Amino acid sequence: MKPSRRKVVAGVACLALASLGGGGYALAGGLTEDQKESPDKAISGSALDKASEAALAATGGGEVTGTEVGDEESYYEVEVTKNGTSTDVQ
Repeated sequence: MKPSRRKVVAGVACLALASLGGGGYALAGGLTEDQKESPDKAISGSALDKASEAALAATGGGEVTGTEVGDEESYYEVEVTKNGTSTDVQ
């Protein structure tokens, strides 16, 4: 059975991550959505520590099960799994 998934935008996480800096990337025209996305790049270093802490605070705990820099919806995305449910914190 696949865990259920949901997405949240957490104000606390956004404020904490804003201190880490921002950025973006340009998408080429005429491509499918999957082709427009760059390969997933994990968050690393002190940014990983800060992003994980903010995401766990926003979800009330759990386990960080994935991270991504340059997600299609935000600069950082942290996936937290808690009680069989995965939540993407932007």
